Amino acid sequence: MRLVFFSIFLSAFIFSSLQAQDTEENVVIDGYLVTRIITDEGDTLYLSNLDEYSITSLENFESGEDYKLYKRYRRYALKVYPYALEAIKIFKEVEYATENMKERERKKYIKKLSKKLKKEFEDPLKKLTKTQGMILTKMIEKELDTSMYKLIKNMRGGFSAGYWNTTAKFFGYKLKRGYVEGDDPILDAVLKDFDISYKN
Repeated sequence: MRLVFFSIFLSAFIFSSLQAQDTEENVVIDGYLVTRIITDEGDTLYLSNLDEYSITSLENFESGEDYKLYKRYRRYALKVYPYALEAIKIFKEVEYATENMKERERKKYIKKLSKKLKKEFEDPLKKLTKTQGMILTKMIEKELDTSMYKLIKNMRGGFSAGYWNTTAKFFGYKLKRGYVEGDDPILDAVLKDFDISYKN
């Protein structure tokens, strides 16, 4: 969850207050630029942008390195989030479109779709770092509750799944394991901030 409910409430309150404002000016308080508003009733409001705050993040980190890792995971998760959403959407749509197809027809459909997706996504995905790729994989696995190995096997067959599983081992991935909450508590906290569910 990326939005803090308090911020939403505060925004609504401020918006309603702005409807009856008399004066508005920018002032500097403790080195920060804020907007001061004096309402018709004589009340004074100060508006300022708040830093992003995660309500699911860990309250305590064992070390400064853990905190840095958390911040890095969040930056990377923001980058790969659109790809995760698109991948989940495509998987669900393929699953729906092919559920009544014969095996040969299904393979033909998936092969045609793969060529199209390769043109669209190959270049941007090649530019991802190892950690960004891992976070993208975990986002997809978490939402679909299935390991990447099984997803590839269901879509492209056992040979492709085996090839990618072997390739992934060179990068330290275990495609057969999938997303397991608790393996990486810092990653768990980050992923809880992202709604990656697919809704028809």
